[in-house]
Amino acid sequence: MSASTPRLAWGILGTGAIAHTFAKALAKSRTGKLVAAGSRTQESADKFAKEFGGVTAHGSYEKLLADPAVQVVYISAPHPQHAEWCIKASQAKKHILCEKPLTMNHAEAMVVVEAVRENGVFLMEAFMYRCHPQIARLIELIRSGVIGQVGVIRATFSFRAPYNAESRLFKNELGGGGILDVGCYALSYSRLIAGVAQGLPFANPTKITGFAQLHPEAGTDLYAVASAEFSGGIFAQLAAGVGLHQGICVRIFGTEGSIELPTPFGLGEGNSTSIFLTRAGVAQPEEIVIKTNEPLYALEADAVGDALAQGRLESPHVTVADSLGNMAALDAWRTSAGLVYESEKPVVKER
Repeated sequence: MSASTPRLAWGILGTGAIAHTFAKALAKSRTGKLVAAGSRTQESADKFAKEFGGVTAHGSYEKLLADPAVQVVYISAPHPQHAEWCIKASQAKKHILCEKPLTMNHAEAMVVVEAVRENGVFLMEAFMYRCHPQIARLIELIRSGVIGQVGVIRATFSFRAPYNAESRLFKNELGGGGILDVGCYALSYSRLIAGVAQGLPFANPTKITGFAQLHPEAGTDLYAVASAEFSGGIFAQLAAGVGLHQGICVRIFGTEGSIELPTPFGLGEGNSTSIFLTRAGVAQPEEIVIKTNEPLYALEADAVGDALAQGRLESPHVTVADSLGNMAALDAWRTSAGLVYESEKPVVKER
């Protein structure tokens, strides 16, 4: 986007913690500016707008979508609300950046994709790590063959939060649990690498076997693991959790070496990050430092802005097909692990 091009006008739907993170970064983006925020209450919207200045506060999501000044919306509401507001945003002709996971399941995602295509609007699932230059460098390394043929990917995103029955991390009605909240990252990362290793933008697993420890009351997963099989002899070991610390790391093992990424997802603001490359027969890993002065979520906002400036309705960083594949794989993980949300269970009518 050139200096003469007007900055993209953003509205934020939802005013929780991630909305604050995105809004702060958006102020440092090349292509966008925050013009409005919508919340369930006027009080919450006013508080958010006051914090960021010059922002129109809307006391409902509907009013935000009706605001003619808003060109693109960042949907940061809880998981179960993503499908509803993606559809309504598309009907309002607003472009969409939706927090991960795109929806609760693949069926909902298909409905969302149909809606955005029918209305001719942009859609991107907010896997912010995909927009960081670390990913571009990693893809270069895999394609170069420096570690040979990729065989195994280990991707973990798991932490322990104190149990709170009302927290979105655990509550069934809010789509709580580790698989949807952070397992989506591990799965997304693995699918990206498995695809790149085969000369593709991403790959979908041919088989997933998963396990999960469900909370006895909430019925959501405290922690989970899975094994995924891809074509080309590639396997992934996945781990996720909101109730067990397993760490945050991605490791890729090839026939000629390995790559470790100690900060694969949350990459900080303006700080350097490193890729550690170990070649076969060499004990000491090589550190490859990647630097950027842009906040991670500003990079994400600019990915949207750049795509729209090019006339695209999806981003090469996270395509619609990629998101649909990730949702299908998450469904398979949950099915194998025995995790079904109450909202997904069929309603039994009394006779």
